[in-house]
Amino acid sequence: MNPHPETPPRSTLLTPGGAVTVVLLKSRDRQVRYPATVVRDDGVHAVVRAPWAGPPVRDFGFVRFERGDVFTEHYWRDRWFSVKEVRAADGGLKGWYCDITRPARVAGEALTTWDLELDLWVSADRSAVLRLDEDEFEAEGLADREPEAAERARRALDELEELARSGRLAALLD
Repeated sequence: MNPHPETPPRSTLLTPGGAVTVVLLKSRDRQVRYPATVVRDDGVHAVVRAPWAGPPVRDFGFVRFERGDVFTEHYWRDRWFSVKEVRAADGGLKGWYCDITRPARVAGEALTTWDLELDLWVSADRSAVLRLDEDEFEAEGLADREPEAAERARRALDELEELARSGRLAALLD
């Protein structure tokens, strides 16, 4: 079975209110796993909510993720990205952290994506739209191993940046 199908297979629908484990596959056989609660799933676009699962504080310089933050995460089975709306414990919007990934897959109680190392940050007031980790993406060598996948990743980053700069990112999440 091809672990990275171009057309995602039919997958199970996640049940709203149910538990799911988000699995973010990373390079060099690393992975991040954390529990989340399903908000909705229409078979293409799945939305889950989870508390910040990292260290107590992670300061990126342009945003701080910390204990109490809540992430509403949007995954698509037919798009090469995911979008995470980040809110502070008091409900204030911090912004959107966007990961460039292969299309999401759902099997059983797991929602899995493959992180392609490219990211985009959009601040709550939309004054900052930052392309992140392009050097990590290049260092991973995806362009040499899978040129078509690398091109899809770059196009996905460009699409998200254009949506953010034009004020249409929020509409994508409805």
